[in-house]
Amino acid sequence: MILQSLAGLPAFLVYFCTAIIAVVAYLFVYTRVTPHNEFQLIRDNDPAAAIALGLSLLGFTLPVVSAIAHSANIVDCLVWSVIALIVQIVVYFIVKIPIPNLSARIAAGELASAIWLGLASLAAGALNAASMIY
Repeated sequence: MILQSLAGLPAFLVYFCTAIIAVVAYLFVYTRVTPHNEFQLIRDNDPAAAIALGLSLLGFTLPVVSAIAHSANIVDCLVWSVIALIVQIVVYFIVKIPIPNLSARIAAGELASAIWLGLASLAAGALNAASMIY
């Protein structure tokens, strides 16, 4: 019974490790695209940076979860993870349109700007995940 339950373990490990790599890649790329240094701001106890980055990360992982659940193979999952990353970068630039100094506001600890960016990222991620209907 236990061996039967563990039959899916190799696939689990492949997809889970792929997802972790995708998340690390996302954080690397996203934090390079934004002008503010999210991790330094978080180390400096800036809740605005933590909110914006954390919700953006959720906005990225939702489509990755959908890609894992619906992909035909690991390459398919990776392709859709890259698309999810691109969507989040595009959202960042779109959200900056009504608030051109968005990064400076987040770096200054302004929560309203961080919440705006974070929730827009989360909303885009939810739409992205729902749109992944192969």
